[in-house]
Amino acid sequence: MQEEIELLLKAHKITNDEYSRIEKILGRKPNLVELGIVGAAWSEHCSYKSSKKYLRSFPTEAAWVVQGPGENAGAIDIGDGYAAIFKMESHNHPSFIEPYQGAATGVGGILRDIFTMGARPIANLNSLRFGDITDRGAVGKLQQRLLRGVSAGISGYGNCVGIAMLGGETTFDERYNGNILVNAFTLGIAKRDRIFYGRSEGSGNPVIYVGSKTGRDGLGGAVMASDSFADESKSKRPTVQVGDPFAEKLLMEACLELFQTDRIVGIQDMGAAGLTSSSFEMASRGGGGMRMYLDRVPMREENMTPYDLMLSESQERMLICAKKGREAEVIELFKKYELDAAVIGEVTDTGRMELFWKGDLVANLPVSISDDYAPVLDRPIKRPAYLDEIANLEDADIVGSLSSTDALKALLSHPEVADKRFIYEQYDSTIGAGSITKIGESDAGVILVHENGKAIALSVDCNPRFCYIDPKTGAAAAVAEAGRNVAMSGATPLAISDCLNFGNPENPEVMWQFKEACEGIKEACLKLKTPVVSGNVSLYNESGGKSIFPTPTIAMVGLLDDPKKTLTMPFKKAGDLVYLLGETRGEFGGSLYMKVFAKRVAGKAPKLDLDTERLLWDSVISANQQGLALAAHDVSVGGIAVAVAKMALHGKLGFEGMVTLGEERDLFCESFSRAIVEVAPEKKEAFENLIAQSGLNYEQIGKVTQNNLIISSISLSSAEMRALYFDSFAAIMEQD
Repeated sequence: MQEEIELLLKAHKITNDEYSRIEKILGRKPNLVELGIVGAAWSEHCSYKSSKKYLRSFPTEAAWVVQGPGENAGAIDIGDGYAAIFKMESHNHPSFIEPYQGAATGVGGILRDIFTMGARPIANLNSLRFGDITDRGAVGKLQQRLLRGVSAGISGYGNCVGIAMLGGETTFDERYNGNILVNAFTLGIAKRDRIFYGRSEGSGNPVIYVGSKTGRDGLGGAVMASDSFADESKSKRPTVQVGDPFAEKLLMEACLELFQTDRIVGIQDMGAAGLTSSSFEMASRGGGGMRMYLDRVPMREENMTPYDLMLSESQERMLICAKKGREAEVIELFKKYELDAAVIGEVTDTGRMELFWKGDLVANLPVSISDDYAPVLDRPIKRPAYLDEIANLEDADIVGSLSSTDALKALLSHPEVADKRFIYEQYDSTIGAGSITKIGESDAGVILVHENGKAIALSVDCNPRFCYIDPKTGAAAAVAEAGRNVAMSGATPLAISDCLNFGNPENPEVMWQFKEACEGIKEACLKLKTPVVSGNVSLYNESGGKSIFPTPTIAMVGLLDDPKKTLTMPFKKAGDLVYLLGETRGEFGGSLYMKVFAKRVAGKAPKLDLDTERLLWDSVISANQQGLALAAHDVSVGGIAVAVAKMALHGKLGFEGMVTLGEERDLFCESFSRAIVEVAPEKKEAFENLIAQSGLNYEQIGKVTQNNLIISSISLSSAEMRALYFDSFAAIMEQD
């Protein structure tokens, strides 16, 4: 008997201590249904038991914050009675196991988080990490297959539902060979006074299931997402959900129509852990209880059990708490959209979740089992030993005999820098008639808010190399660069959503990385005035006992009152002046230059001064508002040389100039808080006065030309630059 219990606990990722805790809460042994429910509710994916301690320190409030963490998504005020609602989620493990469906259902899940709150989704972003796609063996073939599957899944789902993909990032490193990352972000617009929340209230109010029928796909997905990868991971394919974007579109339109009425109290997406998470979360937030009759749940497979129904992660489903007497109207609306709808329970005042199956009580748990009763772990932490090994690695020998021209050629063709239209051309970036920028045209995606005539700018960012050598600085830098990208579009950054991707929390070194990263995010958000309003934690991202780089991905949202003043990246006209803002300090720790030419990720992270960072944002925003800036681009991966080259390439123009540097190779260093700005000659004095008054370092480094790139000792023809930058990525993906 004890051996059988041990096997059950292992299958549900429940420790012996947690099992004892369950027995104490219930005053008895749990049955299988209850064990499955608690296993899902207490999983890392649902309970944040290892991370909650650190997440509580995040700044979450500001005058413009309407809803912070704790609901399906966060919300900020964008004026005129409207709110922007947004969140980022991970779908890492499912996407490695089954790339198309894993990525597709990741998009579907985050879309539901947004329209569940009454918002119409208008924009998507994604942040993708893959392994070494340049490898000519089995590793490279696998990574290319994963990339093709993931990008097809994202486009296949998002395009069908009709949500514009405004941008994202895709990076590559061998540390993701065994565990890729797929992070999806969605933003929607709602009336501020018509935001809906995931709660059930009012004893006797009906609980209604709507959407697609329930099957066994995704069964145990939340538990699977809270485990590490091993050789047997392919056997977990049944835990990956199967998406139906056409059903999602119908569900979205039905919900948005429902929200125009006064028929419901609350609504919750059935995401991770399916009916378990949605029902328990709604009941717990509402402070009451719930009774459900599981045999009334619409099913698409035979012989389904209460266990299957509570833990299935079948897609495109919602749980609604309706007002008593209005249930028939709710059901009729969803039937009009050819969706299933059924009353499966009612709200109670017992504080218990009572589950029945054909008249028998099959589970009886406190509704706060995932809140008040869930464990909050204080895992051991230890500063990683590798930090001392890499901190003082000298990089003076990186260059050798390599010329700056050859260095730029190598960087422009590197998968990290090269244009990724091979991926993003699959995405519909203009649907909805709101996209102001095209992918690759601006540091941030910018979209018109039809409801009030303003524009929202969005960016997603993280440099895992910086996070590896200094998790605190790296995470703060992710906030800074995401905000910098938004500022380079002319918008004012307002708030973030995060997706914290880390390795195994049972490893004290990983938990130290997590703690430090959270501290970095906290400090950056406080100083930069960009609170955290939503987010996600994804742990156990490791394979073969080796964790990924710490990857705390940040999505920044900003507001631009006048869409006509959107700044973009490409150079606009030959003869215009080009300025470098910020200080270049010859910092190469964690840089792509070091990774490519010294074959290592090491050194000390660049210095990050958050006051200077905010000053840079405000200066570029002000210059744009005053009509002094024609184009702007932040200096990040690849340094000044890559930034200027990209502005020239996307503008189909050239550049000629000289940068004052300590060393020639500083053209490629990745010092923070810098930007390249294009200014018309007649605005030179006004622009320089503005920047001088701010106290920022600035230098006129050259001018826009008709073609070719000449910067310090670098000389490249436009044709060669175009071939390196625009053709290299596709060539890698097409290699045998």
